[in-house]
Amino acid sequence: MASPETARRHWKAARWLSAGGLLAWFLLTFGVSYFARTFGASALGSTWGFWMAAQGAPLLYLVLVGVYAWGMNRLDERAGIVESD
Repeated sequence: MASPETARRHWKAARWLSAGGLLAWFLLTFGVSYFARTFGASALGSTWGFWMAAQGAPLLYLVLVGVYAWGMNRLDERAGIVESD
């Protein structure tokens, strides 16, 4: 069992990781769609920015989930938290 100080540091770091993930999600969702019209190139009948937002954002969401899972696993290992299978 982890000490109270270790548990406190673990959850503080986990909150920061979650807040960073939410900020990245917000910027990805609203930033890409907001600036999509500024890219004026056309590809396959629609603007390039729209295509990048529609096709690139879901791939970046997967990367974001992977980074979050990797970061939480590292935090858990540092705190000595072991998940049972």
